[in-house]
Amino acid sequence: MKFLHLGDLHLGKSLCDFDLFEDQKYILDQILHIADKESIDGVLIAGDVYDKSVPSEAATKLLDYFLIELAEKGIKVFMVSGNHDSDDRLNYGSTLFESNQIFISAVFDGTLRKQSLANGDTKIDIYMLPFVKASQVRHYFPDEGIESYDDAVRIIIRNTCINKKNKNILVAHQFVAGKEEDPALAGSECIGTQSVGMVEKVGYDCFEDFDYVALGHIHSPQRVGRDEIRYSGSPLKYSLSEANNEKTVPLITVSAEEKVKIELVPLKPMRNMRHIKGTLKELLDKKNVKAPEDFIYATLTDEDIINDAMGIFQQVYPNTVRIDYDNSHTREIEQVDISRIAENKSFSELIEDFYRLMYSCEITKEEMDVMREAAREVGVINEAD
Repeated sequence: MKFLHLGDLHLGKSLCDFDLFEDQKYILDQILHIADKESIDGVLIAGDVYDKSVPSEAATKLLDYFLIELAEKGIKVFMVSGNHDSDDRLNYGSTLFESNQIFISAVFDGTLRKQSLANGDTKIDIYMLPFVKASQVRHYFPDEGIESYDDAVRIIIRNTCINKKNKNILVAHQFVAGKEEDPALAGSECIGTQSVGMVEKVGYDCFEDFDYVALGHIHSPQRVGRDEIRYSGSPLKYSLSEANNEKTVPLITVSAEEKVKIELVPLKPMRNMRHIKGTLKELLDKKNVKAPEDFIYATLTDEDIINDAMGIFQQVYPNTVRIDYDNSHTREIEQVDISRIAENKSFSELIEDFYRLMYSCEITKEEMDVMREAAREVGVINEAD
């Protein structure tokens, strides 16, 4: 039997001021084409289906469209909630959806929900674990001493009867990490030693009873610990830090006799996200302009700040998302010891230093007056300063 593993669809997301509805529909249509071509039996969707807990009307219509297309093709869907989703909203109508082979687990009720499939000798149990917090799980297992997300997931699995004679697949949305290193991050995810985006780390070794673990939460596609524990990654590049990522969808083949086979099928976006670097003149030279409709993150190496650089860029690249600089001034700023920059300096001195570093000239009296007025309005300095 064959499955596609998806995660972090983030339907309804925008990229700065750019609406991604058409981009998301384009990539979902591409996934539907892959499903047809590969004769897929099921789709595993590992959470963060929506970008917001209260999704837009366009986002809900897009999910509706995708699920209807899959149902009409006779493809089963196994979907869990992520930390961006509203459990109740994603769970709405789930009982009715089951009549169309769409299985949703959005609210943890103390048990690890399971759906069983069979095709000849191949028997598969698919377990669905929605995003859970330690406090939620502690409610159902008050005597287990659950202190962390890792404890919570291990307790859930320990209290689940898993038939090891069958092939077992888990769909989950958690921050799962290896023993020695954390997953490569992208987007707005921020990492400490124990958490990512305020979600605590779960050790991959707690999934040893599963033949494949379909993970969501990390946007960069990658394995964790072993090939069969994997983040699908988001289907589109949702942040500038993902500009160099190549997006794929894992195609999973499961049979009774063999180990799970994994093939990474490339995804090609309607509009790519690219990072380009050089002087303004070089980047906008006609011979260097390629795919102007792409989302562009530009780093200018010009020594002087260019007035209305964004407006100039968007005449050639209308979907320019961000412009920054890499020159002698910015490199000098990077060397500044920020922890000591404010020692024994007045507000005026700090602003003068900053202006000098940025523009290699002195700030005018009129400009300083504007900065002082803005600082007073936000309470940084008082009226006497």
